[in-house]
Amino acid sequence: MPNALPAAYTITPPNRPLTGRVSPPGSKSITNRALLLAALAEGTSRLTGALKSKDTVLMARALREMGVMVQEPDATSFLVTSTGRLQAPEEALFLGNAGTATRFLTAAVATIEGTVVVDGDEDMRLRPIKPLVDALKSLGIDAQSPTGCPPVTLRGTGRFGSGRVEIDASLSSQYVSALLVAAPFGDGPIEVDLTGKDIGARGYVDLTLAAMRAFGAEVESRDDGSWLVQPTGYQATDFHIEPDASAATYLWGIEALTGGKIDLGVPADAFTQPDAAAQAVIATFPDMPGVIDGSQMQDAVPTIAVVAAFSNRPVRFVGIANLRVKETDRIRAVANELNRIRPGLAVEEGDDLVVNADPALAGQSRPARIETYHDHRIAMSFALAGLLVKDITILDPACTGKTYPEYWDMLANLGVHLTPAA
Repeated sequence: MPNALPAAYTITPPNRPLTGRVSPPGSKSITNRALLLAALAEGTSRLTGALKSKDTVLMARALREMGVMVQEPDATSFLVTSTGRLQAPEEALFLGNAGTATRFLTAAVATIEGTVVVDGDEDMRLRPIKPLVDALKSLGIDAQSPTGCPPVTLRGTGRFGSGRVEIDASLSSQYVSALLVAAPFGDGPIEVDLTGKDIGARGYVDLTLAAMRAFGAEVESRDDGSWLVQPTGYQATDFHIEPDASAATYLWGIEALTGGKIDLGVPADAFTQPDAAAQAVIATFPDMPGVIDGSQMQDAVPTIAVVAAFSNRPVRFVGIANLRVKETDRIRAVANELNRIRPGLAVEEGDDLVVNADPALAGQSRPARIETYHDHRIAMSFALAGLLVKDITILDPACTGKTYPEYWDMLANLGVHLTPAA
């Protein structure tokens, strides 16, 4: 597979079970958490099993711009050396459409003495960040976001405040995680409380807490919506990153749709990431449940929805309103592209997505050029449709570099024929 990908790939259905061994890349979510925590820890930390993709490259670059030494001794490792404090960068931090990096750094740079601007591309500038900015303001931090989305300007004094802070996490759990990661730099203990019990993908907060504790933080979970963080700072450590469960969902989808067997080298129950719950749902194919709650496995929903298009009964996805503020409006994107394959295949009902399953699609020729909206998950999910339906073309395949740069190589190595298209 060439380094420079074509404008599009047309997928030829393999017409056989796909089998083999595939090692998913390291977890994007955990890699970005570990990079930032290592940068906030005094000393040298070695991160192994890490993901090297567009999102993690943007995080590493931003950390370097703030005085942190980030070395890359091999393809899956980072060596991070820091004084334990970030320095004001000379220019605005540009983070593309990397939501994790943007939200986490917005809180972390509030510990800096000086002015920092956190910015992203045109898509990131449409993604809300106001709840996090409001929480930072309540701690006495000068944070400004005129549009409620990036760019955010922070004028720090080197102090992060203390006491109780409320956060509305109904749009994203990343707001909570961002506050928690920065809280050990408080002038005293910081209590982080949800304004309500609604929180997007709570399991990702658990990932954050586990990583924080590995780097020496003292954080107590008081109940479902409250955490107390002590002002300990962080300690450098060696940290291993598990494979990416969101990437694994595509492999589980390949197994289900082709009747094959992919050895991931790690069982589904060994993952600590929320999206691992998708394996049990995908394994019910072709008799998938009529209602699927995607609230705690949000990044897996596009994968499951494409698999559901070939199931034996319609499937309604609920609890997925937060998908409207991801890299793109994923509810609309999935519905649009399923309907491009066959009109009426999907319907938006409020913030629910109904997939009107049609197993007879398998083996048909349904010429469709799938728009990917600069969204890696739309590209990778809809490639699965091309395993059963002829003449599916995926536009902008390079967008998968955000989290899974080897995705198309992986398909080709399993025997899927990809034809470059204009």
